[in-house]
Amino acid sequence: MGPEHDEGAGEGRLRVPMAWLCAEYAADRLLRTGDLMEPTTLEFRAGRDALALTLFLCGGTGAPAALPPARVDELRLLTASGTPWRRWVAGRLAERELREPGDPGLVLARTAWRWLEETELLATDLEALGSGLRENAPGGDGGPQVWTPAWQLGLPLGHLAMQLY
Repeated sequence: MGPEHDEGAGEGRLRVPMAWLCAEYAADRLLRTGDLMEPTTLEFRAGRDALALTLFLCGGTGAPAALPPARVDELRLLTASGTPWRRWVAGRLAERELREPGDPGLVLARTAWRWLEETELLATDLEALGSGLRENAPGGDGGPQVWTPAWQLGLPLGHLAMQLY
């Protein structure tokens, strides 16, 4: 049986998006195992969604313990800093929509992608810190802050989880 199935249900029955649910579960386990972020934070959600999208779109579903070394290396490369991950996700989503319109896992993946693209989180401005503006930082919160798209925070978190795996 394929990852998206309906257990023999007839017309009008719910199809279970197993591929997406497995990718989301694996991403959650990887982030929790690395103990990188409190699971109740938006940053954790961004990391989980970014990693789940990567797993889902490259066909990597299943338990984290079952990931072969070649798949782990592929995930590390896809999530590395400076890679065209955002363009890769948009392209893969478009390809899958053409091949599998109405796929319930794809609907959930598209929702996660929309959240990652449209949600902005307040984060330390690393560029300002690097240019010596730290002494001008307001308060003692670690420096100036900027609003950043959630995927820009989630992707490095997912990459770090893969590095620690």
